[in-house]
Amino acid sequence: MTSNAATRTTGYGSTLTQKGALLFGVVFLIVGIAGFIPGLTMDMGTMSFAGNGSMAMLLGLFQVSALHNIVHLLFGIVGLLAARTAGGSRSYLLIGGIIYAVLFVFGLFVANMAGAANFVPLNSADNVLHAFLAVAMIVLGLVLPRAGRTAR
Repeated sequence: MTSNAATRTTGYGSTLTQKGALLFGVVFLIVGIAGFIPGLTMDMGTMSFAGNGSMAMLLGLFQVSALHNIVHLLFGIVGLLAARTAGGSRSYLLIGGIIYAVLFVFGLFVANMAGAANFVPLNSADNVLHAFLAVAMIVLGLVLPRAGRTAR
């Protein structure tokens, strides 16, 4: 009997893939909220809604704006919703990883540019984190469904 764990609807967060999506969803929610908390985010007075003019720094390291924080919150909500099914979780991890890979490449080219193209404040720390997230999400989206099948 073959397992269809990658597409079957299961209990919330019950497969490894669902747990991975749940973990990323929770982390993105925490990061999105933290981006609005003074003390966790330095120079809050310089935070703009969008654009590279925001000098607000999450943990003093990652350049953020209100839009950047809202995107993290939305990514978190999508992760929590995706964790309801194994297939949704796999899609969340893979598509999310691809989005972060695109954001990494985008950051390489526009991070220090002025103008409308740089609508999200990105610095070198953001770029490194986005590269890590891209690899981690894609790898987990590919590995966790297989690991879940062999664990059964």
